[in-house]
Amino acid sequence: MICKEGRILITGASGQIGSELLHALCRKHGPDNVIAADIQPLAANAPACPFESLDVTQAERIEETIKKHRVETVYHLAAILSANGEKNPQLAWSVNMDGTYNVLEAARKLGLSRVFIPSSIAAFGPETPRVFTPQDTILKPKTMYGLTKVAGELLADYYVNRFGVDVRGCRFPGIISHGALPGGGTTDYAVAIYYEAVKYGRYSCFLGPDTRLPMMYMPDCLKSIFDLMSADFKNLRHHCDFNVTAMSFTPAEQAAEIRRHISDFEIVYRPDFRQAIADSWPQSLDDSPARAEWNWKPDYDLAAMTADMIGVLTKRLAEGRLGY
Repeated sequence: MICKEGRILITGASGQIGSELLHALCRKHGPDNVIAADIQPLAANAPACPFESLDVTQAERIEETIKKHRVETVYHLAAILSANGEKNPQLAWSVNMDGTYNVLEAARKLGLSRVFIPSSIAAFGPETPRVFTPQDTILKPKTMYGLTKVAGELLADYYVNRFGVDVRGCRFPGIISHGALPGGGTTDYAVAIYYEAVKYGRYSCFLGPDTRLPMMYMPDCLKSIFDLMSADFKNLRHHCDFNVTAMSFTPAEQAAEIRRHISDFEIVYRPDFRQAIADSWPQSLDDSPARAEWNWKPDYDLAAMTADMIGVLTKRLAEGRLGY
């Protein structure tokens, strides 16, 4: 099978988004055309594609991997997320900034056709308007993760304008999935709540009940990546910082939706240090530039996502393979 994107490299291929993107790209282009790379091993159910043990802070290894596999497109997902980044900000800077710079430099030097580098709502801060947060606004985050995402957006945009590298990216909200367990982010509660509702019928939430955040179901996350990467580059006014979203809700609203399927579900609220992080982020996003420039449109709302999550996890629990 010939891949229209050329051979593809995914860094961070064992992470939450990377692991599911790996499956999707292998289905789309064939496993021979997709190279998975991570400092961690892949899951047992990962596709049978080439794998490279790769530390993205090592520029030479990135270039060696790209040359070895004749890579033309890179999806750079390797990162230290918000909560883990606050526990080890030095590591977050090294992985997030050095890794991004190394990938962009490899793209410039080796003439790659396209690079995808995701950003995050962590790029925003308390000075940013929190409701219907605009595409172009104040970016003064208070976390190391957010700081690296702002710098990464600017660096990627520099490589677009200075060197003509085709770099694209979305500012993702919280991503919810049944394919990968939580990975150290502040929005992890919105994933864990489904697992614990199905397995235990109760959940202790590390955010307060009225903490509203923008979210997206993994199928829509993957859809946004593919839609953006297939868009005509000349039609894009923005490149590396598209707001994308599908829904916004609070833990209390999510719990109420879960009770439509598990009537006796119980939730308690014990906010921890992640509450301050969440309180500095938007409650909802304006993603009209993405809708205008590459026809972005999500498929899932809270009700549809919850029905699917509960259905999949209940079946998995009955089969003894919930894995949580």
